Amino acid sequence: MTSQPVALPFRCVLVAPNEPASVRLARETAEMTYAGWGINPGHPVLGSALLVLSELVTNSVRHAAPVSPQITITYAASTDTLAFAVHDRHPDRLDPLSFPQSMGGLATVAEVTTACGGTWTVRPDADGGGKGVWITLPL
Repeated sequence: MTSQPVALPFRCVLVAPNEPASVRLARETAEMTYAGWGINPGHPVLGSALLVLSELVTNSVRHAAPVSPQITITYAASTDTLAFAVHDRHPDRLDPLSFPQSMGGLATVAEVTTACGGTWTVRPDADGGGKGVWITLPL
């Protein structure tokens, strides 16, 4: 599922090593960042967002780490939208339409995002050397 980029007033960026410990770091940073922006930690969409974020970071660690030693996680929000992206420099292009038919993490990303009424899109880097997977969820 794809959508047009939306300018959101709150934004935070985390650059982390592309290793398993970054899954926890990404989740903890998300929790602190969104809470700092006034998103209630008990909000029903937050648990789903953290699951999807974990799946995307895990996917990058498993598949991109040899060619992408760092990942960049962008967190964003507005009063009615929560968004995040996981970016790595692995050149393989993900097809967002294949997410629901995938095995494992990307299927989970599609299922949970859809259940929350959200969207996902893959944005390739201009040089073709990487991509970011953006998730947008309504609050």
